[in-house]
Amino acid sequence: MTVTRSETPSEEFDVIVVGGGPAGSTVASAVALRGHRVLLLDQQTFPRYQIGESLLPSTVHGVCRILGVEDEVARAGFKLKRGGTFRWGRNRDPWQFSFALSPRLSDPTSFAYQVERNRFDAILLDNARRVGVDVREGCRVSDVVADEERVRGVRWTGPEGGSREARARYVVDASGNTSRIHTHVGGKRTYSDFFRNIAVFGYVAGGRRLPKPNDGNIFCATFDEGWIWYIPLRDELTSVGAVVSREHAAAVQGDPTAAWRRLIDSCPEIRDLVDGAPQAGEAPYDEVRVRKDWSYWKTRLWRPGMVLVGDAACFVDPVLSSGVHLATYGSLLAARAINSTLDGTLDEARCFGEFEARYRHEYGLFYEFLMSFYDLHQDERSYFWKARKVTNVGATELESFVELVGGLASGDTALAAPAEAGARLTAASSDLDRVVGRLPDSDGHRNPLYESAAFRQTFHEGSVLQERGLLGGPLEEEAPLRPGGLVTSEDGLGWAVTAP
Repeated sequence: MTVTRSETPSEEFDVIVVGGGPAGSTVASAVALRGHRVLLLDQQTFPRYQIGESLLPSTVHGVCRILGVEDEVARAGFKLKRGGTFRWGRNRDPWQFSFALSPRLSDPTSFAYQVERNRFDAILLDNARRVGVDVREGCRVSDVVADEERVRGVRWTGPEGGSREARARYVVDASGNTSRIHTHVGGKRTYSDFFRNIAVFGYVAGGRRLPKPNDGNIFCATFDEGWIWYIPLRDELTSVGAVVSREHAAAVQGDPTAAWRRLIDSCPEIRDLVDGAPQAGEAPYDEVRVRKDWSYWKTRLWRPGMVLVGDAACFVDPVLSSGVHLATYGSLLAARAINSTLDGTLDEARCFGEFEARYRHEYGLFYEFLMSFYDLHQDERSYFWKARKVTNVGATELESFVELVGGLASGDTALAAPAEAGARLTAASSDLDRVVGRLPDSDGHRNPLYESAAFRQTFHEGSVLQERGLLGGPLEEEAPLRPGGLVTSEDGLGWAVTAP
């Protein structure tokens, strides 16, 4: 919508953030820490329920420390997560990996948390208030204010009703997959055919735990119809969800609770863990919910005056617990672009070009790795798994993937055609299959997963984020992602030109 004049009273800010989840709180706080005026609007009132409970160390020790909230998150008493346990691939016995076995991360900080998102998200939002963000809840954004040159603000309705308006140099859409304003950036939302699934999930009161020290691990197990997650949130609460193909949508949506129980019973490992544990009765965990678990990305992530982050920008299959990482990492990238532009140190197009290239690169790495990870399951009898073999990926999917990464995935500028992308995915799948096969025989001192180039590349940026949070900078000198690209400023909140 193009608007040049308005009779509605208007407030002025440097940045307006729409959405108060981890993505919105991160970008708002990171911009406010540089002294800019930030308004954050969310249509809900916190605390509120959200799925996506399993974190990665990069969020805990990287983003949370940069934002100044790591100690408060630690005091919240969330369940410690030392790694992941999987019954996945050729080996029918469970295997696991530990964050402590990363060659870049030391043991004292090689953990993440399993979090109740209503509590975790409220901590991040309250921190945004503390660092100076004007947070307003119960406020519904209905439209953007724009002209031919750029987006200049938003229209919104507060809890008391009545249309209001706020203007700013930048609007950040962090309002999730149901965003009403992401279309104003332009481009289209492209959906993956490979990861077009449906998730049905609920909670049990209790449930067995894996043997210590892995009792806080996320446990993911495959079965004929898909895979199931099992996330221990606290002693008396466990998140359990199944991801199945969209062909099951009618049955799942018709009776979610019955479908959830049937799918749990179809996976012996999960069935044994929940045996004797009743469905949770405390709100908001007393419901069985259904979500479209479709991976997607926007073909444009910014335009002058507006930028997309979090699920408004992209979403990828949740098996690797990458959701909050991608949301907060993308938001930190956006904050760097905004801060550097507002400070007048760098050109807007260059700053946001760096944001978009890095965001697509990180998303592309996870997307590529996940395709290879799905390929590990060898049960050709199952429609779900047969349809998710890398060798069965169609030309349209590969064309979309090449378009997504723009030749940047894994730093491979030669990735320029679907045929090359297909060859790369097949090679990555074989490499991953080889190292996963070695996990049961590992000595516990070295993680064979890090011998896989795809695994190292996928989790490299998370390690750098963690190093920046812990040490104030990466262990190795940062190189630009692409020729002529930018590097991170010393405080992690802006961009800098590469030193000669």
